[in-house]
Amino acid sequence: QVRLVESGGGLVQSGGSLRLSCSTSGFTFRDIAMRWYRQVSGKEREMVAQISAPGGKRDYADFVKGRFTISRDNDRRTLELQLTNLQIEDTAVYFCNAGGCSGSICTAPFPSWGQGTQVIVSS
Repeated sequence: QVRLVESGGGLVQSGGSLRLSCSTSGFTFRDIAMRWYRQVSGKEREMVAQISAPGGKRDYADFVKGRFTISRDNDRRTLELQLTNLQIEDTAVYFCNAGGCSGSICTAPFPSWGQGTQVIVSS
């Protein structure tokens, strides 16, 4: 059974930083490309960053503009997202899940999602 548990969110002022973490179980983590997604209430979930398996290639949404860094620890089965220079428009619930491609192997998100971790950026 796939389990995804996000943590690390919180309230931060504009320009501040946070480090999000995702603990995983129930699948072979090191073999799966992973993504961070975010969702604003009333809007569709969107991809923020992705990292291939076992971890050589990273891609980011255009709005990241060099501010976020995705990483993974295959031994600990964790996915992380370092957020810097946060802006008010980054306020959202952040989720981790499978997604993206490793070479020719592409992975869709697992049907079950975690509860996410709330990031609130104030002015």
